[in-house]
Amino acid sequence: MPPDEPLTPLRVLLAEDAALTRGGLTEILRVAGHSVDAVHDGDELMARIAAGVSDVDLVITDVRMPPTSTDEGLRAAMALRGLRPPVPVLVLSSYVEPEYAAELLADPGGGVGYLLKDKVARVEDFLTAVRLVAGGGTAVDTELMNRMLRRNAGDDRLRRLTPRETEVLGLLAEGRNNAAIARALVIGLPAVEKHIGNVFLKLDLPADLDGNRRVLAVLAYLRRRT
Repeated sequence: MPPDEPLTPLRVLLAEDAALTRGGLTEILRVAGHSVDAVHDGDELMARIAAGVSDVDLVITDVRMPPTSTDEGLRAAMALRGLRPPVPVLVLSSYVEPEYAAELLADPGGGVGYLLKDKVARVEDFLTAVRLVAGGGTAVDTELMNRMLRRNAGDDRLRRLTPRETEVLGLLAEGRNNAAIARALVIGLPAVEKHIGNVFLKLDLPADLDGNRRVLAVLAYLRRRT
């Protein structure tokens, strides 16, 4: 997003049982100009969904919350994606859980994200993911992408990727555009474009994709191979 473009305030519903994490996320979001309504557990979140969330731009939820501390957040996220229109949802987790993530990210429509809570420590990255998912994009944590890549390490096409191309693939999955990838890797835009072209060629993906479609194409490929 261009730096001179004003940010649109979002209405965020936050579901997090840990008081310190809930308070920290609320403060980060409010300082960024967003309004936040917080609930403390899975039952409260499901009750809010049942009552209607048409006044919410984005739901941010932990995966494991009371009452069972198993998959309350994931089940709520799937319910949100099943609404018409679906509600954008960003799932936070303390652990890399590929099975949970694969189920959530199977939605081809965008408006979903899966981040490790460690990512929240990098405030700008977190807020970028918030805006991306609320706007219909897809955001995937780098560590999750690396785990998916390792699970597919025997795939001959993935083994064709150079270490730099693998880095680019991970950044693509995070939803980063070419300029952001260039900044992250400290390389020029022509080099980024070349690496992306090589990645898509080696994975037999269409080369003319842009934006969120690139993320979805990469995820679709990895889901097929998982």
